[in-house]
Amino acid sequence: MAMKIEEFMAGKCYRIMKNNCSTHAVKTKLPNELGLYDMSGNVWEWCQDRFGDYSSSAQTNPTGSSSGSSRVLRGGGWLDNAGYCRVADRSNYGPGRRGSSIGFRLSSVHQ
Repeated sequence: MAMKIEEFMAGKCYRIMKNNCSTHAVKTKLPNELGLYDMSGNVWEWCQDRFGDYSSSAQTNPTGSSSGSSRVLRGGGWLDNAGYCRVADRSNYGPGRRGSSIGFRLSSVHQ
């Protein structure tokens, strides 16, 4: 799914020159349609899922390959083109690699 130019200009993807091509503090850009902030475009989100091919059958919350060490990265980072700044886009890195456009998301369940 291609990003609409209106979404890009509204700040959902961070790669525009007036933002100095760098990471940004949380919640300084618009939330997505679910009200979640920074799901795409700030940094690639490092996921627990192992990188590999998905099954061709319908799945809910697939976890990736059952073996291998490379982990899934999602969402694109500040140095990527707009086409990568979407949650469905994925890449991978091995556990020993680091980068200035890679991060992770902390979450908790409120009771």
